[in-house]
Amino acid sequence: MTDRTVWLDRVTSTQDVLHGLAADGAPDGTAVVAVEQTDGRGSRGRSWNSGRGGLWLSVLSRSAGPSPAEALSVRAALGVAAALDAMGVRGVAVKWPNDLMLNDRKLGGILCEARWLGDRFAWVVIGVGLNVTNILPHDLRSSAIALAETHSAIRAGDLASVVIEQLRSGAAITTPLADAEQSAFVTRDWLAGRVLTSPAAGMADGVDPDGALRIRRADGTVEVVRVGPAVAATH
Repeated sequence: MTDRTVWLDRVTSTQDVLHGLAADGAPDGTAVVAVEQTDGRGSRGRSWNSGRGGLWLSVLSRSAGPSPAEALSVRAALGVAAALDAMGVRGVAVKWPNDLMLNDRKLGGILCEARWLGDRFAWVVIGVGLNVTNILPHDLRSSAIALAETHSAIRAGDLASVVIEQLRSGAAITTPLADAEQSAFVTRDWLAGRVLTSPAAGMADGVDPDGALRIRRADGTVEVVRVGPAVAATH
């Protein structure tokens, strides 16, 4: 695995740049970090405001494999949360399948995108977006948070290397979530005990080893779902 990291100023998306590098033969572990994205994206094709001051990066894995994709997303989220712990940012929670939460607001997200050559898996790019000192759009300030609000001394550049190291380590693991990883998820599970209306009705009940969400219905049976987002009931 390489330790190569490409540092760029302004790009459409670090995901797009790294997919292009992968197609040209970039080795496993290659990372791309950008100061600003003009066309950043989140899950389900949503746009992601990616102004200067945030942490926008992607890491290439040729070893992760296409399945279980949910386990890779959970593993990446736990890795980023651990990296933030190391920087003194405590209390980061994971909202299945790919959101990072702080003080019940969205701090960042994970985006895993796989590519195939014909019917053969080729690579997956793991993207991370974290609000650090970037200015949040006015309409998101009640639901999103930047680290500047709670940890004003931290800059995106301080986080990049430790986050990349965590992602490289996690992507090298090809097995389902280990017991220790599931235990770590329990301590960070933002959905724990919440009643959900989607993707199925019931109470969030953690994740299985493949990273799929468990939802316990009123009759006690458990439904396992792999497609989000998870929507909590409002009261």
